[in-house]
Amino acid sequence: MTTFFMKVIMCPLIVALSAFILPNVNFANMIQPIIIGLVLAVVGTMMEYLFLKEGTVWLSTFLDFVAATVVVYILGLWMEGAVVTFLGALLVGIFLGISEHFTHLFLVRANKTQKSYQ
Repeated sequence: MTTFFMKVIMCPLIVALSAFILPNVNFANMIQPIIIGLVLAVVGTMMEYLFLKEGTVWLSTFLDFVAATVVVYILGLWMEGAVVTFLGALLVGIFLGISEHFTHLFLVRANKTQKSYQ
């Protein structure tokens, strides 16, 4: 659960910073990258619960990259005034994938990937 709270902060921040850095990622207002980041936080957390375990760090990172690219691109198309090219979504996906990789490494090393079934 702690990674979800970390993602709620990091994902919108990365998407917003990407909009300032990248010329092909533009949002009409500040709420749009926050919404996209919150969606990414929920999707990323669900994917960690489903796929992340010891030995699947790179697979989980790749899946997060793909999911982030698709979510940023699709939501960028649907939001009024937002302009996100596929290359821009790909670069945001890379930034998010890098941050997710370090999160995955932390979770595996701290042995926090064990699912508890009660």
